[in-house]
Amino acid sequence: MTSAPISANTSTQPTITPPFWLLAELTYRCPLHCVFCYNPLNYAAIENELTTAEWIKVMREARQLGAAQLGFSGGEPLMRDDLEELVDEAHRLGFYTNLITSGVGLNEKRIQALKTAGLDHIQLSFQDSTQEMNDFLSSTKTFELKKRVAALIKQYDYPMVMNVVLHRHNLPHIDKIIEMALSLEAEYVELANTQYYGWAMKNREHLIPSHQQLIEAEAIVNQYREKIGKTCKLLFVVPDYFENRPKACMNGWGSVFLGVGPDGAALPCHNAREIPGLDIPNVRDHSMREIWYESKAFNFFRGYEWMQEPCRSCDEKSKDFGGCRCQALMLAGDASKTDPVCSKSPDHGVIEKIIHMAGQTEKKPDPVFPLIFRSDKNSLELTSEK
Repeated sequence: MTSAPISANTSTQPTITPPFWLLAELTYRCPLHCVFCYNPLNYAAIENELTTAEWIKVMREARQLGAAQLGFSGGEPLMRDDLEELVDEAHRLGFYTNLITSGVGLNEKRIQALKTAGLDHIQLSFQDSTQEMNDFLSSTKTFELKKRVAALIKQYDYPMVMNVVLHRHNLPHIDKIIEMALSLEAEYVELANTQYYGWAMKNREHLIPSHQQLIEAEAIVNQYREKIGKTCKLLFVVPDYFENRPKACMNGWGSVFLGVGPDGAALPCHNAREIPGLDIPNVRDHSMREIWYESKAFNFFRGYEWMQEPCRSCDEKSKDFGGCRCQALMLAGDASKTDPVCSKSPDHGVIEKIIHMAGQTEKKPDPVFPLIFRSDKNSLELTSEK
């Protein structure tokens, strides 16, 4: 069931079409401690998770708006005991459902229950092709468990969809990562270079690769594409910092993506909590329709009126919408500025300096300051620093 597009109240605002993708971040709890996690740095201070009934209300209202795809994410969504019930309701509503998981907690009993409930798709993450690096990057002993989960996914007739976040430490192993994926009979592998938000931003100097590393890794991916044909689809996502033009953030702010955090915060993008002045709405206080069409947060960067130069005059603004708002905030100090990734940005020099330093760091030992692993202790300490 979908709603017809409606226009916002003033003629200067764009026509607002219904959302397509609902991301349900069921919990920020997670047994892994990944150094590149995109969850908020202060996640440990975000409490009072939505109840089962509240999540069902969110799903029903989002479906009435027109949302068709639903991702169950986190943290680790399997830490919610009601996951199967939520999947069952989502299936009844007509969503195409995707479980985004580390695999921890997915045993045969649960995958059988999820299959019965109507779950359509499972995306399983690995950190590397070796036990040593996989377990180091997540600060857990999970490599062998993930391989068992991969076998379960195949056993229950799901497509084997694998995600690996890439960075300086595992890019040199890209061939071994692909070989591992093929050995697990993966049909689809997302080789997603780290995007620098949340914990990845805190650890950027440890994680950012050199330009040469990226070039070499992409060449290997292309060689495998020719070699394996349609056996397995390989998607190689270049990090924003190494592009000359920014990506369209969430395919356009308030355009297709509607995220809901564990505490009910409705988010136009994963990192929107960090942007000052948005007045993030909560699903406990407002309907999904009110949030999508009327809230300040979802209307803040819609259209072009908010843009500064050079975006406002750029003939590519309808393609990239000025790039990522959170990246503009982090790198240029203002979420309304042009994403510094863009070569036209007056702040593009910031990116060039970071890439130059990454090339220098590759020739030297890692930075002297330690990696900050995602943990409740680190989250609370980082929260108290603000």
